[in-house]
Amino acid sequence: MNSSKVALITGAARRIGAAIARELHGQGWNVLIHYRDSAGDAQVLAAELEKVRSQSACTFQADLADGNALSTLAQQAHAQWGRLDALINNASVYYPTPFGGISAAQFDDLAASNLRAPLLLTQACAPLMTDRASVVNIVDALARQPARGFSAYHAAKSGLWTLTEALALELAPRLRVNGVAPGHMLWPEYTDLSQSEQQRELSRVPLGRLGGAQEIARCVRFLVSDDAAYITGAILPVDGGLHLH
Repeated sequence: MNSSKVALITGAARRIGAAIARELHGQGWNVLIHYRDSAGDAQVLAAELEKVRSQSACTFQADLADGNALSTLAQQAHAQWGRLDALINNASVYYPTPFGGISAAQFDDLAASNLRAPLLLTQACAPLMTDRASVVNIVDALARQPARGFSAYHAAKSGLWTLTEALALELAPRLRVNGVAPGHMLWPEYTDLSQSEQQRELSRVPLGRLGGAQEIARCVRFLVSDDAAYITGAILPVDGGLHLH
């Protein structure tokens, strides 16, 4: 069996997911880089990590909205190195859904990545994970303080918050389940915010700046480490104090 710990990170080709992959890899972990459409970015990241340490990174494609793909992904992830020590449910779809025009397809899309996939993928992975392994869900600092125009997204993320706590009970004492709640880390990709809009958003953050992906990656690194061995069911805000508003 492979001696390095192994982490499966969903949505790991870019942005926060890629930062988590780099952070864990830098700590000696082997990383399984999941992606849906960003094949090129995933392969570039894997090649970058392989240059540092051979046979330590690989990529897996799966559409997490496809329920049948989740058990296959779990099996493939475990088979790669014969172990699975962490699952990071990071993949997320995010865009506004103004009330009055929300479609069933939009709701299903947002719920599939932000709630259903973390539940079903954790269920598929749990029997394959080593004892004392852990699951980390990437939630949202404002999941329980929703913004106008994002009701479907916030419904899914607040569900993931509660799911994190529920799974901590379900999987104890063998596995730990925690969450990280990011605030304004990177500007969203669905729209270009003007300078004034950016300043307005940053004015709500007590620390007055974007957090960056690395802040989330370091928190995930802590939660999957032995330093967090007595922590389960926790949601750690990494938001510069945004949730205080």
